Amino acid sequence: QVQLVESGGGSVQAGGSLRLSCAASGLPFSSYNMGWFRQAPGKERAFVAAIRWNGYTTYYADSVKGRFTISRDSAKKTVYQQMNSLKPEDTAVYYCAADRTQSRLGYQVGEYDYWGQGTQVTVSS
Repeated sequence: QVQLVESGGGSVQAGGSLRLSCAASGLPFSSYNMGWFRQAPGKERAFVAAIRWNGYTTYYADSVKGRFTISRDSAKKTVYQQMNSLKPEDTAVYYCAADRTQSRLGYQVGEYDYWGQGTQVTVSS
């Protein structure tokens, strides 16, 4: 049974930082591309960042480029997202996702095979 479990969410003031973690089990983690998405109230789930299965390539949404960093530790089967210079518009539920198709670095919801339950991030002004 595949499980993706996010942690590290919380409340922070604008300009602050948070580090999200996503622990994976039940899948060959080192073979999967991993992504982070977020969903704000009343909005569709949106791409944030992705990292290739080997860690060599990353891809970011323009809205977070230069502020967020995605990374992975295959030994710990965990993907991270360091979020700096947070803004109120970053407030959302953040989801971790796994994609078995190594040849692409997906940015669409439908490209990912497995999802976590989400962790809330709230940024106050």
